[in-house]
Amino acid sequence: MTVPKASPAARTDARGAGAAFDVEAVRRDFPILHQKVHGKPLIYLDNAATTQKPRAVIDATSRFYEHDNSNIHRGLHALSERATAAYEGVRGKLRRLINAELDSEIVFTRGTTEGINLVAQSLGRAIVGAGDEVVISTMEHHSNIVPWQMLCEEKGAVLKVVPINDAGELLLEEYETLLTSRTKIVSFVHLSNSLGTINPIKRMAAAARAHGAIVVVDGAQAISHLPVDVRDLGVDFYAFSAHKMYGPTGTGVLYGRQARLEAMPPYQGGGDMISSVSFKKTTYNKVPQKFEAGTPNIAGVIGLGAAVDYLEALNRPAASAHERALMERAIEVLTAVPGVRMIGTAREKSSVVAFELAGIHPHDVGSILDQDGIAVRAGHHCTQPLMARYQVPATTRVSPAFYNTREEIDAVGRGLHRVIEMFR
Repeated sequence: MTVPKASPAARTDARGAGAAFDVEAVRRDFPILHQKVHGKPLIYLDNAATTQKPRAVIDATSRFYEHDNSNIHRGLHALSERATAAYEGVRGKLRRLINAELDSEIVFTRGTTEGINLVAQSLGRAIVGAGDEVVISTMEHHSNIVPWQMLCEEKGAVLKVVPINDAGELLLEEYETLLTSRTKIVSFVHLSNSLGTINPIKRMAAAARAHGAIVVVDGAQAISHLPVDVRDLGVDFYAFSAHKMYGPTGTGVLYGRQARLEAMPPYQGGGDMISSVSFKKTTYNKVPQKFEAGTPNIAGVIGLGAAVDYLEALNRPAASAHERALMERAIEVLTAVPGVRMIGTAREKSSVVAFELAGIHPHDVGSILDQDGIAVRAGHHCTQPLMARYQVPATTRVSPAFYNTREEIDAVGRGLHRVIEMFR
């Protein structure tokens, strides 16, 4: 299918600072949106699972394979030098994006999951002992539960869980009472993938630091919706994935404070993370290469750099306001549907609207909406303990991005009325 291209004027209107947000111009940057599913125009509202990719990211990845494909750091020939320069240049883009202090504080990973596991298995195993504590919350993704469970089981440590209220907000006073002198690590999500709740990271980090604890943040959802300033937030580690910020899959970032990273042992052994190797002794490379064993996803990192460029070229305040309006419209449309119960009604909320429809399983809701070309997520969203808190097996989740439209949100409402008619 031929995808219409945005004119330079349209692109300026959509992205220029101070200009109104032109969603139609932005949509022309995303080839996948211009197709039909089951004979209906695609309405993609599963952005919390993965975002679609603009042409700029697709082209950057293809261009690398067509012109610069080579392994990095090791080669003396032109292709290797170009690939290395492009790969390493992305660290600076990410440093600026999250206001890290140094390029070397940016560690490339396969995604948020690997970033959290890196901290748990490297730093966690070094500092957590029997009787020590790790604190997480009820709303965490499995990726921010299981690594800490594994660590606590291995070390004989205690995993503490911060409760939430019915709106999906952390009980901060209870969080602060959970912190003790034995608390070594706190790890919590910035923006919940199942509730949309935005947690007060700065306050939580300050409370943890007052007890000498290390602060780890799962930023997978927040990175594409909220401004992130790791120094202002006061965190030690912040992990996120490229594919949830319009970049490729299989690529991610772990920000870590330089002093923390330097004190940590390597997570994996292999090529590129070493300085020298003999059968008697191996010495390790400097940070961040110490944590990047083996050939990385070079094309993915270069695509991530293109995604950062794309986001920075947008009028981000206007894009955020557009996303906010879409979320509010989704709440309005869904609450008007008979039998809908909203899951997650926090005062500080973004990008995620989850619900259950009385008497109808979310999998059936998702399947029927798909017949109308509407892609939503139905399931436990890798947050089974959170589903248990709300006494539901699963929810249906609508997660808008800046390329979605009000008309697409309204189509979900019509689709739900069709679901109800089919089951009644």
